[in-house]
Amino acid sequence: MIYDEVTVADKLRAMMSKHEDEVVEFKTAGNTYNFNDIGEYFSALSNEANIRGKGEGWLVFGVSNEPRVVGSNYRAEGRSLQNLKQEIRGHTNQGLTFMEIYELTVEGKRVILFQIPPAIAGIPTTWNDMAYGRTADAVCPLPMNKLDMIRYQSGYDWSKEIVDGATFSDLDPAAVKRARGLFIQHEVNREKEAAFFDQLSDVELLNKAGILLNGKVTRTALLLLGDEYAKNFFNGFIPRITWTLYNQDGSVKTYEHFDTPFLLAVDKVFAKIRNVKYRYIARQQTLFPEEVDQYDANLIKELLHNCIAHQDYTLRGKINVEEFEDRLVFLNEGAFIPETIETALEPGYKPPFYRNPFLVNAMVNMYMIDSNAIGIPRIFEIQKNRFFPLPSYDLSVPNRVRVTVYGKILDPNYTQLLNSDQSLNIRTVFLLDKIQKKEPISAESFQKLKKQGLAEGRYPNVHVSFSVAQAVGQPEDYFKDSGLGDEMSMDYIIRALEKNGPSKKDVLMKLVGSTLPNSMTPDQKSEKFSNLLRRLKRRGRIDCDGRTKGAIWFLKQDDLDH
Repeated sequence: MIYDEVTVADKLRAMMSKHEDEVVEFKTAGNTYNFNDIGEYFSALSNEANIRGKGEGWLVFGVSNEPRVVGSNYRAEGRSLQNLKQEIRGHTNQGLTFMEIYELTVEGKRVILFQIPPAIAGIPTTWNDMAYGRTADAVCPLPMNKLDMIRYQSGYDWSKEIVDGATFSDLDPAAVKRARGLFIQHEVNREKEAAFFDQLSDVELLNKAGILLNGKVTRTALLLLGDEYAKNFFNGFIPRITWTLYNQDGSVKTYEHFDTPFLLAVDKVFAKIRNVKYRYIARQQTLFPEEVDQYDANLIKELLHNCIAHQDYTLRGKINVEEFEDRLVFLNEGAFIPETIETALEPGYKPPFYRNPFLVNAMVNMYMIDSNAIGIPRIFEIQKNRFFPLPSYDLSVPNRVRVTVYGKILDPNYTQLLNSDQSLNIRTVFLLDKIQKKEPISAESFQKLKKQGLAEGRYPNVHVSFSVAQAVGQPEDYFKDSGLGDEMSMDYIIRALEKNGPSKKDVLMKLVGSTLPNSMTPDQKSEKFSNLLRRLKRRGRIDCDGRTKGAIWFLKQDDLDH
């Protein structure tokens, strides 16, 4: 939609009131701006507008990040501003360019607004053959999960493709029998009559289960039910689950591959895992230990089935299950669709798309996964209810998800925390766990914890509150993380000068720097210490000779007499 000048001015005011986001970018762009950077922003804002269901994205020149109108002279003279449309079109796919370019005078200054169309459904917008997106306020290559979100708008589904040459005889009879039983049970639980499904042929039933498509063999059918030779239909790629057992020193002790049919392979993988009994005291009310399996069977099932459902098979990788003495590690290929664990743990979260919708539907119909996006919260709840450490998701490697599940208590204090306050929801426990591990959390998450009295500090230097530290038996860590407070730190500076005499800042830091919060970085501690020295000077307690790092600090006469 093309807007009149009044409407565009209203939109600019609205954008400036909300600051930048994924579909709005402000630039000062005084006299010039790099053409290639404009193109990358075009691609990024176009793709983000598509993903967020917006009708347009905006690149705005003449407005600073604050935001504040500063004005721009970009193409004020010489080459026409409108010619930029044709120049951009020559470097994008599908011939995309600006919907319109607007020039406004705001507060007596020139502001340019570039209106950018959303990417075409199913086709990410590229600049010089590269698709871009936004991470916070930075432009970056479009992450795989966002690429998938756009790509799957076209209806493409790898798992639904008919496999040329494959017939029903390429399916494993035991897997077909198992699939029949699971699907019939699923339908009976939906108040359907079992007798109706019992009289169906295998082909008819697997059609209804969403495994075959009009009697033809799909990739889903071969993955879940294919016999041992089904791997020959994947053009050199072998769908596979590999279990590896490691020694204490990290060397490989043994391993085994499990190929199709995956419906049966998951039980074989589970049987390999040494799920020994583990004894521990979980509750405060008893001195008698509980005895449980190291790993909850439902947890392993959930993780394995999620790996199968959400694997990006176009990357031609395998699913790995790694077993160590105290933990299991699950690895599968493909970007993490929710982007962050915090997002996945939000109440009512629904994924924006499924990577393999035909496969997912078939697995739902056989009780392998849940259709309501509660798989991840479920595995967190399983561990929380057992008072075991929460699962750890490592998303640092692009297009790979690594999940670690511990099979023993690592920190008894966390058992104490979970037991002391049963009202803590799983997302809150997850965030506290990250703070204790010194892992970053978002500013929004910190504010929520702070309102609940569970976290303190000045973001991003945050730590758990004293009440939480007490609950986990670590009050001393609270004082280390939070520091002793400004007044007490300044008292220690006075005492250090009394004992040590006139001293440089770095000497004083060595003497009393431990009174500052451990949650601060060295640079932040240094700045904090300088502020404390300046406050004492303003109070007339101390003074210094010099103005640089070599300045000598000393007590004023009144303090010396005292």
